Amino acid sequence: SLLGQIENAPPVLIVRGKRALFRQPAVAMVGARNASAAGIRLARQIAMELAAEGIAVVSGLARGIDTAAHEGAFTGERGGGTIAVIAGGLDIAYPPENAALQERIAGHGLLVAEQPPGLEPRARHFPYRNRIIAGLAAATLVVEAAPRSGSLITARFAADYGRDVMAVPGSPLDPRAQGCNQLIRDGAI
Repeated sequence: SLLGQIENAPPVLIVRGKRALFRQPAVAMVGARNASAAGIRLARQIAMELAAEGIAVVSGLARGIDTAAHEGAFTGERGGGTIAVIAGGLDIAYPPENAALQERIAGHGLLVAEQPPGLEPRARHFPYRNRIIAGLAAATLVVEAAPRSGSLITARFAADYGRDVMAVPGSPLDPRAQGCNQLIRDGAI
């Protein structure tokens, strides 16, 4: 199982922001970094509606779908909010263009890291981050994903945890939809 592959993870989460968000129902939203304009609009809209219903939106603060999900949750926040799980230390903005969004989440949402302050994110940290994203949410929604992507790793963790996995279908000609279409073929909602 995928859970067995991640064995030496640090046992502590470091947080900054509204810890009360841990007690709210939550849905994870993940997807392509090179997302389509339609995918970004859809992610932003769904996140806004979830937050308006008091549901926290959890994502990884990456470019594309993750960024749209965090931004949408702020737009619709009436009791919901957003939780960003990052792959490096809390004091490291990654990607750099999301530095202002990361700071806004730390002030008005919840920022979560497993790595110690000062540690730059490395490729091996992202699967650790993805398992936390899946673990914090009752369900994981994949908006766009290539066949071999971190979003599908998050979906596999969610399935291993017994959580619902949802996917947005897309054109079979768009590589960003292939992962979602495969999830649906495999039984995702």
